[in-house]
Amino acid sequence: MKKLINSIKNKFNSAVISARTAIESTSGEGYIDTGVKIIIGVVIGGVLLAGLYALFNTTIIPTLTSKIAQMFNYAG
Repeated sequence: MKKLINSIKNKFNSAVISARTAIESTSGEGYIDTGVKIIIGVVIGGVLLAGLYALFNTTIIPTLTSKIAQMFNYAG
């Protein structure tokens, strides 16, 4: 009977210790951290795409169009 009681005590103590270490553990990432990282990535990507879109529409494409028109202008 004493062995059974000691066995139950040992199992209970090991369960308490494993639960305590799981609760006190500070490693790992939470859902909020991951969500914030995703939102920051989307915002930065959107800003970069908007900047490239504005750059291509205002600077590069009009210049490219005029250069191509000059290349095919054989009148002189």
